[in-house]
Amino acid sequence: MASHASALKAHKQSLQNRERNRQFRARLRGVLKTIRTAIDANDLAAAKKGLKSTISLIDRMATKGVIHRNAAGRYKSRLTTRIAAKTKAAA
Repeated sequence: MASHASALKAHKQSLQNRERNRQFRARLRGVLKTIRTAIDANDLAAAKKGLKSTISLIDRMATKGVIHRNAAGRYKSRLTTRIAAKTKAAA
């Protein structure tokens, strides 16, 4: 265990950041599951509606360093590609 004030503070901050990052990742997983379910159910209106807020959340998490920026780009790319393919197939 840390024995001086700065190490104690750093440990406390790391625990707070870890919890915050856990909550962000859990929220991201839930949003991704919701939008993927909408795409699979051919509910394109709901998928397109949720895409904007999902991309915003992904970008915010990448900016804060919760997820890597390449992972953020991959999530966004795959979602938009799936929605575009379903939209094209429906037309």
